[in-house]
Amino acid sequence: MKKCIIIPDSFKGTMSSEEVCNIEYRLLSEAFPECRFVTLPVADGGEGTLSCFLHGMNGERIKVSVQDAFGWEIESGYGRFGDFAVIEMAAAAGMVTNNLRDPMTSSTYGVGQLIDHAVSSGCGKILIGLGGSCTNDAGTGMAAALGTVFYNEQGEAFMPTGESLDEIVRIDNSVTERKLAGIEISCMCDIDNPLYGENGAAYVFAPQKGADEKQVELLDRNLRVFADTVLREMKIDISCIRGGGAAGGMGAGACAFLGAELKKGIDYILDIMEFDELLEGCDLVITGEGRLDMQSLMGKVASGVGRRAAARGVPAVAVVGCISDEMKTTEARRRLNDVGIRKVYPASDGSGRFEEITESCRRDLEAAVGCMINDIYIGHFNF
Repeated sequence: MKKCIIIPDSFKGTMSSEEVCNIEYRLLSEAFPECRFVTLPVADGGEGTLSCFLHGMNGERIKVSVQDAFGWEIESGYGRFGDFAVIEMAAAAGMVTNNLRDPMTSSTYGVGQLIDHAVSSGCGKILIGLGGSCTNDAGTGMAAALGTVFYNEQGEAFMPTGESLDEIVRIDNSVTERKLAGIEISCMCDIDNPLYGENGAAYVFAPQKGADEKQVELLDRNLRVFADTVLREMKIDISCIRGGGAAGGMGAGACAFLGAELKKGIDYILDIMEFDELLEGCDLVITGEGRLDMQSLMGKVASGVGRRAAARGVPAVAVVGCISDEMKTTEARRRLNDVGIRKVYPASDGSGRFEEITESCRRDLEAAVGCMINDIYIGHFNF
């Protein structure tokens, strides 16, 4: 083996993508000292996205004080690469910034503050990673921070949240439009969920953010009403946008208020990193993520990397934290092959308590990499 690319996602809750990269590189470089290794920690729009960009590109981290999802002032920031800014929404409206979980009252206002700072600093292109949010306000807080005004039935301006989206009767987006004139904005998301409905933002993701059954129903209803209001007031249909349900509906809100384009997170990152060119002369690609499940086949890191590698005739394998039961079927294995993943090496069976997994995850990862190294030694991948 002469060249190998190591390109994992984070193992959420246990190890960052950088840490996974470091462990795999250490073991593989010891086993194959003559091989050239390229390490590319990646993320698909959620937590860790900015760190991955800073690892792979020459840029600087800009510090900014903003409001978190519940109005507390925190130190956040974004990455700047010339006139290109990378904003990770979870850094201002994510669960990691506050232990509170209440998608009824949380806001994306801080994300708008980050965008405003980047624009005011001269950035002409902005990439927003959608993921890891604790919000369900459809990006209205973000828009408010940029100058959009929302009015209720009494003609009063107010700041909507998930529980009050249905109170919006008029929208004035003119200030935001002027501020962002000539600015190119893209959003990375790794899901196709629409804004509302059984596969929408509220039903699929709000329970993870602390919503109970009745709150989920209310949040979903409010997103429906909000979509109707946007259509009436702005003549923009956000009801069926693929990925519109990302980050509590911020995917749809970014399209409406920012004129943003939604992009598949991993494909966008691979393009920026010029991954196809890096595959030249490559013998093996090693990817992975914390839990391999059916969603992994729908645009997550492993499938995105596998497809690109397969198109260049390069074998790809996945070292993962664990595999869901649904991925252990013959049909699932066939689908993995279809996306270019030849073999999967799980670090654990996923049955342990979180505390146990956290304690042993590094040892378990080393063991899984050891199994992969043995397969390489015996010529399993036919280099």
